Amino acid sequence: MAPSGSDTHAEPAALRWLGTSIDGAIIGLGGAVVALVFVNVLSRGVLNIDVAWTTELAEFMMLWVTLLGTAAAARRRAHMRISELVMLAGSGARRHAIEAGINAVVALMLVLLIWYGMIIVNANWGNKMTVLYWPMAIQYASLPVGSALTLVFVTSDLVGHLRRTAPLDGCSPAD
Repeated sequence: MAPSGSDTHAEPAALRWLGTSIDGAIIGLGGAVVALVFVNVLSRGVLNIDVAWTTELAEFMMLWVTLLGTAAAARRRAHMRISELVMLAGSGARRHAIEAGINAVVALMLVLLIWYGMIIVNANWGNKMTVLYWPMAIQYASLPVGSALTLVFVTSDLVGHLRRTAPLDGCSPAD
């Protein structure tokens, strides 16, 4: 699915490729989670056997799907927001400035999530998952990786608002 917004704000090829790759990873991991949970439920119900690694792997993949999903939602400008005050700014330069400010604050928060996420990752290479025995750092890496990917799309929107080329939802892009 292509990002929402105006046709005048074309997504660069690199962002389109990145977004498509993220979407593919989400679909693949999400499908695998469904399959693993289904197989485990079936094995418990029919064979009365719990395949423990399927639960741990499904939890692992679900965390990655969730944090990759933040980037996919940022690409589509689909995150929940309260826009009443922003809409009062109209559809011109003031609105773009407010949107740019919001994106700048979000970008700062994402940088902090990347920074502290990397600290968490680096501190957990020695800790192993209970059943799979993978380093916990790989699971925790979903936070800085998902935040970094989200930052790419937020920064793109920030630049678009600074240039006044980003779409203003509910407003004409020509304003």
